[in-house]
Amino acid sequence: MKKISILGAGESGTGAALLAKSRGYTVFVSDAGEITAPRKALLTDHRIEFEEGGHSTGRLLDSDEIIKSPGIPFENELVRQALEKGIPVIDELEFAARYSQGKVIAITGTNGKTTTSLLTFHLLRKAGIDVGLAGNVGESWAAQLLTGDHAWWVLEVSSFQIDGFKQLKPHVAILINISPDHLDRYGYSMNRYIQAKMNLLKPMDERGHIIFFNEDGNIQKGLEAMGAPAQKHQVSLEESVGDGAYYDQKSIKLNLEGKGFAVSADEIVLTGTHNMINAMCALSAALIAGAGEAALREGLRDFKNAPHRMERVEEINGVLFVNDSKGTNVEATAFALAAYQAPVVWIAGGVDKGNDYSQLYRWTDNHVKALVCLGKDNEKLKNAFRERIEDITETQDMVEGIREAFKRSNHGDVVLLSPACASFDLFKNYEDRGEQFKAAVKNLKIEVQ
Repeated sequence: MKKISILGAGESGTGAALLAKSRGYTVFVSDAGEITAPRKALLTDHRIEFEEGGHSTGRLLDSDEIIKSPGIPFENELVRQALEKGIPVIDELEFAARYSQGKVIAITGTNGKTTTSLLTFHLLRKAGIDVGLAGNVGESWAAQLLTGDHAWWVLEVSSFQIDGFKQLKPHVAILINISPDHLDRYGYSMNRYIQAKMNLLKPMDERGHIIFFNEDGNIQKGLEAMGAPAQKHQVSLEESVGDGAYYDQKSIKLNLEGKGFAVSADEIVLTGTHNMINAMCALSAALIAGAGEAALREGLRDFKNAPHRMERVEEINGVLFVNDSKGTNVEATAFALAAYQAPVVWIAGGVDKGNDYSQLYRWTDNHVKALVCLGKDNEKLKNAFRERIEDITETQDMVEGIREAFKRSNHGDVVLLSPACASFDLFKNYEDRGEQFKAAVKNLKIEVQ
C-alpha cells in the first residue's frame, strides 16, 4: 500500500489526508505546531495517524509521496531532504486534481485573486453551470471531492501553491497582476516571483486559454519568456482588444470567441478601476465556460464580495467608512485610493513589508486630507508622507483611530482603512483588523446618534 505523508494539518492538509485515506493510501499527518481539536477529532474518526509539535523525520522520509502545506517553503530542511531522496513533494491541489474530471479555471495574481475567483464562481452558477470553488478560498478541493465532483472548478491559487504543481493543467488560467510581494520566499528576486506565477501555465497546451491584464509589464515579461502555446485573451484599460475585454472608464466591452456585448459600469456592483479588471477577467472566463449574456448581467448586479475588500461599512453624518483591511501591500492600497474621487481620511500602517510608499504619491497628493497611522512602529510611514499630507496622527488602538479619523472628516469624505501593511503587530490577521474596524465604526454611529 502506497504511503503518503502530509506536512501541515490546516484546511488543505486535513482535506488531502481524508481524500488520500479514501483512496486507499496509508496516511500520516505531521504538524510542527498544534493541531486544532476539531481537526484532531476528524483525523481520529477516519483512523488517520498524526503527530503535532514536531516531525518524525525518519517516518516522513520513508514516504512514497509528501503533500506539504503551501506555507512551508521548498527550502525547508525536511522538504529538502525528501527531494534529495527522490520523494515527490506536491501541493494539495495537485493531489486533488488526480481525482477530478472537471475543467479548471485557475486564478492567480498578487492582488484581486479572491474577488475574481468569487465573481467567476458566482457568474457560472448564475448561468446554471455545474461549478465548484476551492483553492485559497472556502473548503479544500480534496475535502470537497469526497462528496462529489463538478464539471468546472474555480481555483484561487497563490504562488506558494503553484510551487507544488506538477501536472495540474488549467483549462483557463487567469493572470490578474504581478507586483512585488512575498519576495522573501523567492530570494528577493522579482524574476523568481514572476516565474513562480508563470509556472501555472507550464502544463497548458493550445486547447487552453490564458486571460491576462495587458498593461502589466511583469505578466508580459513572463509570457514572453515562457512562450506559452495556449490561446491568449487580453483585458485592457488602454485599448480595444481583438480577443478579450476593454474598459473605457464607462463600460466593459467584451469580444471573445465570437461572443460579445457591452456592460455599463453602473450595472456592476463592484467599484474601482481595479475591480473592472477583476470583472473583465471573470466575464471572459465565464464566456469561455459557456455562460450567456443575461446570466452574466444579472450576476454582475447581485454579486456580494468577500469581507474586508473595499467593503462599505456605514455612513455617519455623510462620511462613508470603507473597510479594505485586505489591502496588505502598496499596490492593493493604490487600487483602493484610486477608487474614490472624494477627499479621503486614510487609515494605514502595521508590519511594513519593505514598502515603497512613493508609489502611492500619485493618489495621496491633493486627495488624502489626513493620515491616521495605526501600528506599533509608524516612523517609516510618517516619514514617507510628512511633506505630502498635512495632517498626520498615530495610534495603536482601532477605536481611537476611528475617532481620530472621524474628527478629521466632513460630509462627503471617505474614511478608508487600507493599511498597505500586514496586521500582525496589533491584530491576529487582516480579518481581525477588519472586524475591529467594523465594530468600532458601528459603535461610533451609536455614539453620534
